[in-house]
Amino acid sequence: MQTSHKLNLGSGQFLKEGFVNVDYFSNSTPDVSHDLNQIPYPFEDDYFELVEADHVLEHLTDPFKVMGELRRICSSGATIHIRVPHFSRGFTHADHKRGFDVTFPYYFNPNFLPGYQRIPLELVKMRLTWFAQPYMKKSVLPTPLVYLGQVIGIIIDFFANLSPWLCSRLWCYWVGGFEEIEFVFRVKK
Repeated sequence: MQTSHKLNLGSGQFLKEGFVNVDYFSNSTPDVSHDLNQIPYPFEDDYFELVEADHVLEHLTDPFKVMGELRRICSSGATIHIRVPHFSRGFTHADHKRGFDVTFPYYFNPNFLPGYQRIPLELVKMRLTWFAQPYMKKSVLPTPLVYLGQVIGIIIDFFANLSPWLCSRLWCYWVGGFEEIEFVFRVKK
């Protein structure tokens, strides 16, 4: 039985203290080894208060099934925090099966009749990031380029997040695309 009510889904080499770290294809030693394409996950219903999934959904076969499973294992009012590649640069990794955009939250809104997935989640926050994961870039880029990317990213992100929808639909390619889109959902039961 797990004692932490926080889940780090697809932890990879980035294990988080105070979280149940779960991964399958990893060089690290997570707390729980589980293939995230295999549902159900080995956790109780209504257990977690926080789930963080940082760049994992794009590797999985069916993100909607995963979101349904996350809702199952989360308590009412829990937070699901997801970071995934934006579609404008989402296929830059050989194992990425998809990129995401501003429409992803629509599928969890009961008022979106054409595509509602019967997984009620409330979108709390959505944010685009031009220069994501600088902690990884530090291992492959010279330090000055990392800092330059961060500064340019702050400026681009400011304007992009005035209207993520408009940016995602109109001008995201003018800046070379966005590396990441972040969603924060609240679980509704």
